[in-house]
Amino acid sequence: MPEKRDLGRKRKRVKVRFGPEVPTKMAFSADISPRGIFIRTAAPEKPGLMLHLEITLPDEVLVLCTGRIHWAKRVPPNMLRLVAKGGMGVKIMGFSQGEAAYQKFVESLYR
Repeated sequence: MPEKRDLGRKRKRVKVRFGPEVPTKMAFSADISPRGIFIRTAAPEKPGLMLHLEITLPDEVLVLCTGRIHWAKRVPPNMLRLVAKGGMGVKIMGFSQGEAAYQKFVESLYR
């Protein structure tokens, strides 16, 4: 299937906390782009739901943003490492902290 994004996602693992009201669940990204992130988790939320995200960049900069779940695939916890796309794809809707740091970090992945 052809890539629909302007820039494809880059594989990168960063710590992500997420939740519909408060970011209480912890997971890691599998890939990342300027406008989205794939969160690998055995307990994804439902598509269409807005999430609050806390993304910790490798230099320990905390990025706070909101995102809408575009798609989700639930897999058993013991299969998460074996299944390529167990989790949820989230489109970033807006930032409340760290937008410049996030964009700079993502740009560095494309060099």
